[in-house]
Amino acid sequence: MKKAKWTGILLSTVLMSSLLLAACGSQQSSSAPAAGGQADSGKKDFTYAMSGVYKPFSFKENGNLTGFDVEIGQALAEKMGMNAVPITNPFETIIQGLDSKKYDSIIGSLTVTEERQKAVSFTNAYYRSGSQIFVQEGNTTIKSKEDLKGKKIGVVKASNYLDWAKKLTDEDKITTYDSDITALLDLPTGRLDAVITDQVVGLRFIKEGGGKVMDVGEPLSFDEQAIAVRKGDQESVDRINKALDEIIKDGTYEKISQKWFGRNILQKQ
Repeated sequence: MKKAKWTGILLSTVLMSSLLLAACGSQQSSSAPAAGGQADSGKKDFTYAMSGVYKPFSFKENGNLTGFDVEIGQALAEKMGMNAVPITNPFETIIQGLDSKKYDSIIGSLTVTEERQKAVSFTNAYYRSGSQIFVQEGNTTIKSKEDLKGKKIGVVKASNYLDWAKKLTDEDKITTYDSDITALLDLPTGRLDAVITDQVVGLRFIKEGGGKVMDVGEPLSFDEQAIAVRKGDQESVDRINKALDEIIKDGTYEKISQKWFGRNILQKQ
């Protein structure tokens, strides 16, 4: 009886160990591939980062990451014969994540600036827009950038819009956000006098009935947004530029842009 008892215990232990090993193997295979890795399909991964909170460029819908930037990355990956792997990362550390090889590129509405060109290598522009001032509907005191002195301005952290806000008002009057949409939603509450953000983002917010908001004055700048890779990686720049040219020529870019904005946002303003 004792022998049968110990045999049963031994078999149970072996069975439990097998189940645990199987579970561990299952969890490991479902984890996201590392930057520069390779998917089960045999294709190399094209990892590209975005904030994930910048509607309509990248955002979560029903638990899935979607948006213009996501679809552009997928189209580029297809042209390059690669597996598209979009990754979210806070915008204020998105370049640091690229440097530390968490991902191989940034398709995250990153404006080309002289300062950023020192840190990353940029592709050709993949869309163009402008920095725009937005205020609460009915506001008659702010009509241009000259009226922003001493006013409370909301902007996204570590963005070029923050640079504009610092030029136009006092630093203690600036509130930074993770999302432009959250900032725009604060306008009707009176927490902010103005928001500086991408013209396309603000106009789509108004179109979708996001709140009683309006744009004022001329755009502060016309900006080019480009895809970033690690500094000096000319091979990736050339490969992505080639794929970008292909999706523009075959109409894929036009289709994606029309879907999200009702116009081609690569055209010069």
